[in-house]
Amino acid sequence: MTRYDPNDLTDWAARALGASDCDPAIARTTAEVLVEGDLLGHDTHGLFLLAPYLGKLADGGATGRGAPEVISDRPSAALWDGGMILGPWLTEEAIAAASRKARETGVGTVAIRRAGHIACLAAYLEAPARDGLMVEISSSDPDTASVAPFGGREAVFTPNPIAVGFPTKADPVMIDISASVTTNGMSGRLEKAGERFPHQWLLDAEGRPTDDPSVFSRTPKGTIQLLGGMEAGHKGYGLTLTVEAMTGGLAGYGRADAHEGWGATVTVRLTDPDAFGGLDAFTRQTEWIAGACRAAAPIDPDRPVRLPGERGLARKRDALARGLALNPLVETAIADVADRMGVPLP
Repeated sequence: MTRYDPNDLTDWAARALGASDCDPAIARTTAEVLVEGDLLGHDTHGLFLLAPYLGKLADGGATGRGAPEVISDRPSAALWDGGMILGPWLTEEAIAAASRKARETGVGTVAIRRAGHIACLAAYLEAPARDGLMVEISSSDPDTASVAPFGGREAVFTPNPIAVGFPTKADPVMIDISASVTTNGMSGRLEKAGERFPHQWLLDAEGRPTDDPSVFSRTPKGTIQLLGGMEAGHKGYGLTLTVEAMTGGLAGYGRADAHEGWGATVTVRLTDPDAFGGLDAFTRQTEWIAGACRAAAPIDPDRPVRLPGERGLARKRDALARGLALNPLVETAIADVADRMGVPLP
């Protein structure tokens, strides 16, 4: 198994983006976010996305230059038009801006319309949470649809992820979930490999549960089930509608508008506990909850209860110490990028 130095991979990905006329700062931030996704184990939303990002830069569907247009700006809230700039850089810039607002007013929110795809939401959580802030990110893609409303069999939504990170007295809790049972990326990967899901997480075009991802290649297409599935999908339905309101609603741009290509509508919200009960009081509560969860008697003694993000952070520490082992499909994808862009892998 090949192990890569994560810093070398970041440098390489930044050079590959730079070879597509990407601004150095935007290239570097995008590379860092993609590698962070792999470090945390989200390998469908890490370096695997580099090739499609480069494709969008090449065909004009995304840009690696410029700055967002500020549509509105108040002490605790702002709206940006991202102009289809690469989403990882836009999201990190929005987190920085929202963090400044949160330190000043208690809560800072930045919505972005017309952003490029933003990759793995978990990749943005650790830094602000370790800095003593609570971070929330919601994302939708108004250009595509693969998830049906509960009780329906025609796609209206994307998986609509939402992520939350918050500090404890030790590692932060890092939650990254979607309003659907699985994602477009995993569905595409399994279909390409000729494999099936472990459970019936999809619906065929007639609305029948299935584990076969090839339903997305058929006409009419199948859909991804909402979180909760056939029995409790109304809960995922409520969550996806909430994400739509948090993204398209606050941005004033979403599914009601003309399609402009693969991208994202994003909202980031940062909260400073010091504006409320204080960081020490906050982490006293979160650390207690974390300890109670870990101490809960497990169903399987060999699988103790863990907290969201715990395994990802453990993977990251191991990769930083011993090198990052990539999924074979990711290795193939980045090798193709290296050949095509003339930027040799480390």
